[in-house]
Amino acid sequence: QEQLVESGGGLVAAGGSLRLSCAASGRTFSRNTMGWFRQAPGKEREFVAAIIWSGGSIYANSVKGRFTISRDNAKNTLYLQMNSLQPEDTAVYYCAARRDPTHATTATDYGSWGQGTQVTVSS
Repeated sequence: QEQLVESGGGLVAAGGSLRLSCAASGRTFSRNTMGWFRQAPGKEREFVAAIIWSGGSIYANSVKGRFTISRDNAKNTLYLQMNSLQPEDTAVYYCAARRDPTHATTATDYGSWGQGTQVTVSS
């Protein structure tokens, strides 16, 4: 299992930006598909973005044009740049890893998870 630790969450006003990081402790990071999910209180965990080994990425419709996922394989680190944040983006954001090097948007397809980092966007 990959060990994943998220950081970079916080409180920001609507229209602001945050950059989340996910540090991975594992031997296969460069081969993993990596993803970001989020979960608000009382709601289901939902897909945000994913990136494969080559850097190709996919996004949920709700964040297209505002969020950018990236990875630095030399540093075993995943990033999520979040711009134009809105109150509906408020949630705990989770980093996830999938050993199969193909895209996946379902939480059950990912085997390793971080503890989450809180993002709160005020009106």
